[in-house]
Amino acid sequence: MLLCLASASASAQALDVALVGLLPGKALVMVDGGKRQSLAVGATTTEGVKLVALESGAAVFEIEGKRRHMRIGQSVVSAASAERPATTLAADLRGHFIAQGSINGATMSFLVDTGATFISLGAADARRARIDMTKGTPGMTMTANGTVRVWKVKLANVKLGGISLSDVDATVHEQDMPVVLLGMSFLNRMEIRRDGQSMTLTQRY
Repeated sequence: MLLCLASASASAQALDVALVGLLPGKALVMVDGGKRQSLAVGATTTEGVKLVALESGAAVFEIEGKRRHMRIGQSVVSAASAERPATTLAADLRGHFIAQGSINGATMSFLVDTGATFISLGAADARRARIDMTKGTPGMTMTANGTVRVWKVKLANVKLGGISLSDVDATVHEQDMPVVLLGMSFLNRMEIRRDGQSMTLTQRY
């Protein structure tokens, strides 16, 4: 269940390159969401993306001085200079993204949940993170087990790989939970990219 994290970084001027198709001797690419460009082997776009070679269903590019192997439908973000922290997660056998991180310095097991509005944690995890839920705003929320009582709080610090966020909205459940749900109050501050069984989170702000 414990997954590997790979930390990376992306420049504020990073290039977003997508391989959208292949033609005889050429590749169709989109750079930073712009128009499709037809690029021959050895040619370079105005943004500095060079097509090095073509393979079956794939292409090799040189982006910001680094070679990138891409399949059709895949996109990459260059990381020429270290500005924005990023973390790559690998899916488990059930397709879930679970990883170790921390809240207020206390180690937590996070489950990425794009269907959750906030980070959600149980009472025991909240105590370990020194969160006084009684100072939060009480409310109710629907779960798979029915309606439960929660308290909305602010998390001073949330860390996942090389990413560290402050003042993140969360809800604390009155019962314990097996994992902490990493909801949209954290994920909305990320650029999220899926590539097969991996997910890369890059901090936007």
